[in-house]
Amino acid sequence: MIRIRAFRAIDEPETCEQFIEGHIRVLKAFKITMITSAKAEWIEDPNTFVLVAEAVESGRVLGGARIQIRGNTFPLPIETAVSKIDNNVHSVVEEYSKFGTGELCGLWNSREIAGLGIGSTFLIRTAVCITLQLNLKTLFALCAPYIVEIALKTGFQIATFLGDNGTFYYPKEGLIATAAVIPDVKTLLTADAEERSNIFALRENLKQTRVEEGRRELFQLEYDLKLN
Repeated sequence: MIRIRAFRAIDEPETCEQFIEGHIRVLKAFKITMITSAKAEWIEDPNTFVLVAEAVESGRVLGGARIQIRGNTFPLPIETAVSKIDNNVHSVVEEYSKFGTGELCGLWNSREIAGLGIGSTFLIRTAVCITLQLNLKTLFALCAPYIVEIALKTGFQIATFLGDNGTFYYPKEGLIATAAVIPDVKTLLTADAEERSNIFALRENLKQTRVEEGRRELFQLEYDLKLN
């Protein structure tokens, strides 16, 4: 069985190392090396929270994502990635941070769980779920093309005020990334009705096991989303 579990990065350095190793393997498979959210400084950031998809029996990390809260120590990955193209990103994020903002980043999954939707639908869903525990108002993301539709269903809207109507070449020339933001993570009025219902059900019961529908098959997924 697979479990999606949430924790603060500084509390589990060894799990974070597994996360980084797995993420880098995936990036290398796609011949991508220059990606800001893959840098390891976040392990020491108390404002970073991690979601891992792990094998329940072994604890092996098979995928993951992070939420980095905008604080005084580290800029958000989207700021570092986009600033060379659109320097307005810093002032925009600074304004959003007055009410609590962060970024969903570092999304990946191993080949072993490919096709279940864990590295897209379920990790995005659980990330949005835990934002209430982090006292956020908004949430940014820099989306690869295959993620955009899923992100929009989850409540993200394209941040047309950044870059070229929200799009950039990133992480390298020829690859397009889309900046997106959820305007209100509490109400999720911008989310698809079914997705909103799924997120609210997780918020009501942060530790549960559900039968989920992947792209290939039904499977059991354990959730442990309560942050200490």
